Amino acid sequence: MKTSSIEPFFATLKVANPHPVTELEYTNAFELLAAVLLSAQATDAGVNKATRKLFAVANTPAKMVALGVEGVSEHIKTIGLFRNKAKNLVETSRILVEQHGGQVPHDREALEALPGVGRKTANVVLNVVFGEPTMAVDTHIFRVSNRTGLAPGKNPLEVEMGLLRRVPPEYLHHAHHWLILHGRYVCQARRPLCEQCQVLRYCDSAPPELLKKLTAAA
Repeated sequence: MKTSSIEPFFATLKVANPHPVTELEYTNAFELLAAVLLSAQATDAGVNKATRKLFAVANTPAKMVALGVEGVSEHIKTIGLFRNKAKNLVETSRILVEQHGGQVPHDREALEALPGVGRKTANVVLNVVFGEPTMAVDTHIFRVSNRTGLAPGKNPLEVEMGLLRRVPPEYLHHAHHWLILHGRYVCQARRPLCEQCQVLRYCDSAPPELLKKLTAAA
């Protein structure tokens, strides 16, 4: 993607959705951390269905520890890899209680030291809870960044670093949400909905016949 196209690319996404938010349901920092931890290889809708029941009985680290692995497993068994996720969530909760006063730390190193919390999860928490301009590169962002030419990379870290370099500062805070939603609903994996794409004119992979139509209509 041409550098000159990046600002109008994000400006267009912003007009369509001025205040994008995560589709995971949460009411506090711990619930968000738990939901993102559970979301690996699962849909947000599937996670929300499970966490509605889970958070009703355990919405703090102390309550999650008290519920235990078996109790957590019973609530999240509809989610893939639920047993391992339950173990990680309870252990993460224990560490939060014992080492962080039951609070989610505002520190990347401390977040990534928690079981089941990788760089992507830490980036979501740092962005959504603490307002940091991070890029949580999931499969949608990885695909959109490569397909459009916005920030090509061979792995998530390369894409993340490319996005941090190329996204204009005024769009950094919400950029990863715009890209996730665009990948989830428009720039889909199997068949991108190019005919519905509002930023098609800036995309490196835009079908020539659709670009001709855009030019003719302008």
